[in-house]
Amino acid sequence: MPVGATPLAPGAGLLPLVRLLQLASPALPVGAYTYSQGLEWAVESGTVRTEAEAAAWIGDLLQWSLARFEAPLLACQLAAWTASDDVEVARLNGDFLASRETAELRAETVQMGWSLVKLLAELEAFAALPGWRARLLAIDTPCFPTAWSAAAAAWQVPVDQALAAYLWAWAENQVMAAVKAVPLGQSAGQRLLAGLGQRIPQLVGAACSLPEAQWSNYTPGLAIASSRHETQYTRLFRS
Repeated sequence: MPVGATPLAPGAGLLPLVRLLQLASPALPVGAYTYSQGLEWAVESGTVRTEAEAAAWIGDLLQWSLARFEAPLLACQLAAWTASDDVEVARLNGDFLASRETAELRAETVQMGWSLVKLLAELEAFAALPGWRARLLAIDTPCFPTAWSAAAAAWQVPVDQALAAYLWAWAENQVMAAVKAVPLGQSAGQRLLAGLGQRIPQLVGAACSLPEAQWSNYTPGLAIASSRHETQYTRLFRS
């Protein structure tokens, strides 16, 4: 420590991390647990029947959809919110809505976005920050990444940590859907999370540097599974 420097108190600077944990928590009341994003149909059709098949399904979506489209878009939204570029935020919000291939996937992100906006607008820790509530409420049909990135930017969460937490929360929700639908045991769920989590740092690094011209969510298997789920006879999940 340099001579004359004042030592930081234990825990100083941890508030953004604490806020990030709140955003990534399964307790966040946005209804994420009610969606499987086509995984339930993959189980019904016999595509996903085992732990290994669940790992392949979730891992492929994480790599080829989330990390190559949703995560870089989220990073750009974080930058736009921080720079007070609300026109860019709105453009990216529109792009994300347009990227949802099925009615269920679009309804999911709109419902979760609406729920998070409502929560943040009433949450003192967010609404009391100057300007943030009004900026968020001005977005027309906010999708979930838009509302989520607004909170992360307002709470000054570093972009790499924000992306890692966002991908982790998505993976955790998918794994819990697999645990219920396949079904799998809790230990299998933890093995899946350990394997998926190990991949996240590299995927975050790639997402942070991926040019917009190279963004892609080309996952036809997900689109087919989601559209088939709309008419599935018995369902536990809304997507």
